Amino acid sequence: MKIILDAMGGDNAPLEIVKGGLAGGRRWGADIVFTGDESAIREALCACGHGEVPAGVEIAATSQTVDMCDDPATVFRRKKDTSMGVGLTMLREGGGDAFVSAGSTGALLTGATLITKRIHGIRRAAMAPVIPTTTGQAVLIDCGANAECTPEYLVQFAYLGDFYARQVLGLKSPRVGLLNIGAEDSKGTDLQKQTLARLREAAAAGHMNFIGNIEAKEAIKGGCDVIVTDGFSGNILLKSMEGVGSFAGTALKKMFKKNLLTKLAALAVMPGLNEFKGRLDPNKVGGTAFIGISKPVIKAHGASNAEAIENAVGQAAAFARSGLIEKIEENIDLMKIEQ
Repeated sequence: MKIILDAMGGDNAPLEIVKGGLAGGRRWGADIVFTGDESAIREALCACGHGEVPAGVEIAATSQTVDMCDDPATVFRRKKDTSMGVGLTMLREGGGDAFVSAGSTGALLTGATLITKRIHGIRRAAMAPVIPTTTGQAVLIDCGANAECTPEYLVQFAYLGDFYARQVLGLKSPRVGLLNIGAEDSKGTDLQKQTLARLREAAAAGHMNFIGNIEAKEAIKGGCDVIVTDGFSGNILLKSMEGVGSFAGTALKKMFKKNLLTKLAALAVMPGLNEFKGRLDPNKVGGTAFIGISKPVIKAHGASNAEAIENAVGQAAAFARSGLIEKIEENIDLMKIEQ
């Protein structure tokens, strides 16, 4: 297993990327290829205690990086030798089994689409973050916050989310729910109503375990395993969860610091609180998979530290081993959107 890592992407590049890549390679049994400025990568390796490039590690030297201010639509035409572009090209040509970057989301999705290419028959790749729920976790899959969203796209993405939950998360019959303002069939806009009807048809044909509309509060309680939604609503749900998690953490800290008695109580519940905090920590997940690309691509969050990159390497390795892409290719006729 060989994982390609964009060493120059993200707020903490290249040191945290290199540190996390080395740890991820050891933990998940993968060889690592760092793409980027060779001197900067070697300096980071030295800071990690490696005077020379260690066994199982390679450097693919590049002279440019994708900056956050770069236009995703044109950056790979203007910059031919970026750490992200070279990594995606290596992936396409078989130089690695998966690619991980903490760089610009828009540029990575554009590059994955233009360079590594979509699976034949998939009109648009989807991002599929795994979010914590009361009972475990769920895949949130949507059209993208600024993208055109139609019932056809949502149905295609429902299949992609279903296959991801089966192949990567190991669920035998994932429950697929359509995010809506109520569980009744009459709820929502025309987009939700039309999508609901099409997903019910897919369920009736035995293609997926679709359970109908689901409210955000029920989804977070663990009411389904795959949450299908338009990009606008999905982004609001994600940001709301982040805000509530931050609020809960601050409120609990303030409450437990009130006096000696509450401080003693905090000691008693600390293991449970740490577990709760860990479930909300994005560094524990590592990143978000792009589903629909012909090779495994993982987007690590921009502020990734070494722990996040280590876990992103594990996520990429699991994706590469899962057979997900082959599963999608086998079932592409179920998801085709007419031109």
